[in-house]
Order: sequence, then structure tokens, then C-alpha cells
Amino acid sequence: MEEAAESTKLWCGAAAAMAWLGGWRGRKAAATGLAALVAAQLFSNGLCKQLADRPRPPKEWFPHDEVDDRPDSSSFPSGHTAAAVAFTAAVTPTWPAVGALCAVPCAMVALERVQSGAHYPSDVATGAAIGLAGAWLTRRAPRLILRHLP
Repeated sequence: MEEAAESTKLWCGAAAAMAWLGGWRGRKAAATGLAALVAAQLFSNGLCKQLADRPRPPKEWFPHDEVDDRPDSSSFPSGHTAAAVAFTAAVTPTWPAVGALCAVPCAMVALERVQSGAHYPSDVATGAAIGLAGAWLTRRAPRLILRHLP
């Protein structure tokens, strides 16, 4: 789970800045973003990585030393990408300008996961899909729950 903690530092910092500087909208966006991030992390790292035992891409494919620092966990899916996309996609409807700012490091995270040799492109694409699902679920869950209460 060390990898999960590592992939959330940037987004926790962004959430703290949003909550501190953004008033009510910033706190709402930060809370929604963090909830989506947690949902995506639980699904990607807590469930999918436990079920899928996909090895990382071969070290020979990458002419740099970064491949020596890869995690030992399953390559599938990319938890870093799931966290980045979940946070960004959940923040954007509440605070579009900040969502647009978050999109830049989000894309960089996804690209870096492939470039570093930590993931196959399909791992990153699946992580992005999990992140989008986490954001969707987090934004819709309160309405769905309230609708089904007696």
C-alpha cells in the first residue's frame, strides 16, 4: 500500500490548497476529489491488483535506470493514474478552472507511468477508466442514496 500513499501526495496537497484558498466551493471540490480518489484507490489497488497478477513491462524495453525503482505489485491497473483521474474528474464539475489546472499533472502522471516502465499503456488506460468511474460514483452516490431512503 506504500504505492497508494505515494500516488496521493500531490492530490492531497492540491485538496488542502483548494480547501484553504477556495472558500465553500474549494472545500466542496476538495472533499469530492478526495472521496473519488479513495474510491478509485480502493478499487484499483485494493481489488484489481490483488486479482490480476500482471508482471511489469520487461526492463530491457527501457534504456534508463528508473525501471529499477518500480514497485513489485501487479502492473494492472495503474493506481497512480486512477487516483489522478479520479481527483481531477471529481473536482472539475465543482470548480472547472481548477479542474483544468489539475488536468496537466494528471496527464503527466499517466504518461510518466508508461515512460518509466512501471506500466503498459493498457494499465494506464484501465486506471483512467477506474478513476472516471470513481469520480462518477462519488458525485452520484449522495443522490442515489437519498433517492432510495424511506
